[in-house]
Amino acid sequence: MASEEPPQSGSSGSEKENDFSYGLIQERRRNEATKTKSFLYNSQFTFNHKCQVMLQIALDTSPYAKLLLDALNSSGCTVFKDRHFSCEDCDGCVSGGFDSSTSQIVLCQNNIQHQSHMNRVVTHELIHAFDHCRAHVDWFNNIKHLACSEIRAANLSGDCSLLSEMTRFKFGLKQHHQTCVRDRAVRSILAIRKVNKERAEKAVDEVFDTCFSDHEPFGRVPHSKQDAKHAYRDFQNRHRYYANV
Repeated sequence: MASEEPPQSGSSGSEKENDFSYGLIQERRRNEATKTKSFLYNSQFTFNHKCQVMLQIALDTSPYAKLLLDALNSSGCTVFKDRHFSCEDCDGCVSGGFDSSTSQIVLCQNNIQHQSHMNRVVTHELIHAFDHCRAHVDWFNNIKHLACSEIRAANLSGDCSLLSEMTRFKFGLKQHHQTCVRDRAVRSILAIRKVNKERAEKAVDEVFDTCFSDHEPFGRVPHSKQDAKHAYRDFQNRHRYYANV
């Protein structure tokens, strides 16, 4: 549900709030002190404006995001920028999250500095939104559901593309993509749930094969922007075909 990026839901109960990632999102903390109009406040306004601009560019130009938006719309879950995205300050290295209680994607405006990073975070969180729409994921009570969505998000968002891995100085051995997906799914679970690494790894391993093979709505693993463009074209043609049957 959260994107954590080193070069990377909600309930009314206090126990569940402590168990998930809301503490990392400053705007969603309870009893937050009132902001003062200071240098920090003005900096936050600048961060927010930059975040909003990069978000719009991602929604308008990223074939990953465009395909997911169309898929959500086709599934009856139309996404509106002003309603379903929120640029907020976050703690730590978290880059974004999906708040299932409001069906809202949080983008960490103080941690997302580049357009390529924004594109990946938007795609990652839209995959969670798609899973929430089509599969009714039990984010709170079933860690395997969370693990499955994190596997899909790491696999399909470009988080583990060759270019992304090269920027982390990680180069491909055999099955490197699978290793990257598994590792990033585990790290995402650890970033947003108070569980130990052993439990996170166990959840990921138990659902890995099934969830790694689930490529919806892309129909393939889009390893590059060009792959994503082809997947988006095929997605549009598939729905045009079904509309004419």
